[in-house]
Parts: sequence; structure tokens; C-alpha cells
Amino acid sequence: MRKPISSQTPSTLRSWLSSKEEREYRADQILHWVQRNHAANWSEMTNLTESLQSKLSGEFEFSTIKLICKQGSADTTQKFLWKLRDGQLVESVLIPASQSLYGNQSDRHTLCVSTQVGCAYGCKFCASGLNGFKRDLEPSEIIDQVLATERWHKNQTGATERIINNLVVMGMGEPLANYDKLMVALEILNADWGANIGARKITISTSGLVPEIRRLAQHSRQYRLAISLHGATDEVRDHIMPVNKKYPLGELTAAIEEYQQTKTGKITLEYVLIAQLNDSLDQAKALAKLAKRLRAKVNLIPYNHVDGLQWTRPDEHIQDAFLLALIAHGAKVTLRREKGHDIDAACGQLHLRTEKELANAPG
Repeated sequence: MRKPISSQTPSTLRSWLSSKEEREYRADQILHWVQRNHAANWSEMTNLTESLQSKLSGEFEFSTIKLICKQGSADTTQKFLWKLRDGQLVESVLIPASQSLYGNQSDRHTLCVSTQVGCAYGCKFCASGLNGFKRDLEPSEIIDQVLATERWHKNQTGATERIINNLVVMGMGEPLANYDKLMVALEILNADWGANIGARKITISTSGLVPEIRRLAQHSRQYRLAISLHGATDEVRDHIMPVNKKYPLGELTAAIEEYQQTKTGKITLEYVLIAQLNDSLDQAKALAKLAKRLRAKVNLIPYNHVDGLQWTRPDEHIQDAFLLALIAHGAKVTLRREKGHDIDAACGQLHLRTEKELANAPG
């Protein structure tokens, strides 16, 4: 099997070029084409000889993912479904600034990437784990979600500037359960010879894996941390998030505070509002107290219904009441009412629907 070009580094490429009796400086040119110019094939690398292009084609795979379908228009959330080399499917979501995860208004775009096929953590409201855990993504499969989205944008618009300014690792899967491979991918995406996305523009989400939060606290990069909280008490989290029984709120909070001792950026508490489950004013009061203790911003996200699950989103007046209660208790908060119900907006939903369609297809 050919090696993925997207996860090569300057040192690995120089070593390969030397073994092929090619000039080592070509490594910088190759990486620039792949990571920054978003070339779609080897022949676009016009400052490389045809002989070198042929050698690269024989040794390296240009992309480990293929676009199966895309939903959404340019001014709204856009969801991409990728097919991996082994036929598995994962999603990425491109979010324009007007619907950003954190309420900022600018011309930037945030890409939400997946780290696993499926998920083993079984959050009761989430589509990603309904078919169970399949496997971790390789570093190249994480990187290629970014590069393939950029290539798609370049092909659609002819733009030479990149569209992705911010990266959020909270798609399908539990990111910190694939810690080592994720860190390899982020090193390349962050590197000045790579995609050159600043560490402070990269947010890693977790449902609450305490040991890995502590590992991340010791990491040299200033990646930002988001906690998929979804309940402000152990009672609520125990009901919908099995991970809380292993790492309850007390342990999770202590790990977050340890993280904050070594990092300068503020964390975000992700909170999906689910009707008659975690939308009471008592939960708002407890959430505000926790957010103030952790100096964290709360990101409220009304629930997107998942086929086959019982949960629904609260009415807008309930959402507003929860928001106002948080503010009254001194929390910093954003309520994100995103567009996207028509594009299987819940994470993993497009993946599930497409798997069912493929399984039921004749032949």
C-alpha cells in the first residue's frame, strides 16, 4: 500500500528523495503544493520534473479520503461525507462565521473534523456511536479532511486563499480516545511547513477523559480545550453520558483546573440543550456556577433530532429562559441556533443515513 503524502514531514520526504537520487530541497516544494497550495494531483506540481512526479505517484497516495456527498450551501453550514480507503464513512462540517461555534463575527470559517469511525462512549443523545465503534482514524485521514475541504473550495471558487481559519476536533468519535494519532495530525496541521493553522485556532473537544486531559495539559502546544458537558450535575451526566460514571464531575473539574494551570486560553463548556432532560433552571444555575469556577465560556446548542432516538430540542422560549438564567448567574454564554436541520445536522446523522442507504441498495 502506498504511503499517504499528507502525513509526510520534511525529514521523511528528504530521506525518501535521497533514496531516489533526487534533490532533498524538493521536499519543501512538495509539502508546499500539498499543504498550502492544495494541489489536486501530482501534475499540478509544475516546478517538479515529470520523472519526480511519476516517482511520487508510485510511492505515495495523494489522498486517503474521497468525497461521497455534500449538503448545505456556501452561506450556511456545509456537511461533507468522506469515504475512507476501507470503505468506512466519516463526516466533516464547515461552519461560516455567522454560525460559528463561539459566536464571533468575521469572514472566517471553522472546520469540524472527525477522529474515529463510530464511537465507543455511548452518549445517549448522539448519532456517532449508534452503530458502535469501528476504528481510530490515522493521522493522514484527519489531515486529509482539512486538505480535501480546501481542495473542494479551490475547485468550486478558484480562490487561492484558504477558507479554513479555525479547526475544531469534535466530529465523529471521542478525540482524546485517539490521542496519539490526533497529536501527530495536529503537529502537521499546525506546522509552518504544514497547513500552518495556529495552535490557538485549534480546539480539541472531549466528553471527559480525565487522564488524556492531563496529558494534554503537559503538551507543548497551546491547543484550546472544549468539554462536551451536556449536564451540570452527576445525576444528569450519569443518565446520558456513560463516561461520567468513570470520571465524575469532581474528577473532571480537577483535571480541567490542572489543564488551566499550564495553558493560557480559556476553555469552552459545550452544552446541548435537550427538552425535559437538561434544560431546567436548576441545571442553568449549576452550569453557571461551574463555568464561573473554571473561568469558562458556555456554548449552548439546541439539540438536533437523531432518527431513532427519543430526544427533542426545547422550545425557543425554554432556550431563552436557560440563556437568561446563565447570564443572571454571571456566566459568559453563547446560544447557537444554527441553520442546518435540512442537512442531517446532528453529528453522525448523514453517516448513519448513508450507511443504511448503501446497505439497502439492490445488488
